[in-house]
Amino acid sequence: MELEIYWTDFSKNELKIIFNYYKKEASLKIAKKLVSKIISETQKLIKQSEIGQQELLLVNRKQKFRYLVVTNYKIIYWININKKRIEITDVFDSRQNPIKITRSK
Repeated sequence: MELEIYWTDFSKNELKIIFNYYKKEASLKIAKKLVSKIISETQKLIKQSEIGQQELLLVNRKQKFRYLVVTNYKIIYWININKKRIEITDVFDSRQNPIKITRSK
């Protein structure tokens, strides 16, 4: 069964923050390239939804969160079988304190 990719509002906002940061601190070209790389990496999940490792810091949640790594970012997601989609819930900068990953989504 092929699933669709769904970006939550929270994850879209995190992408926007990443884009704006790199646009200001590096260049528009670098910002676009990084965000495109993050988005394209999620396309792997359509055919291999369980390719990501389980996110151990979120095991106490109802959903079984997994993640993919792109450069310094963890793409946090879970598989919503009922809605037939992969829900991207966060794009987390892994250079931060890991405990911050438990913030509300």
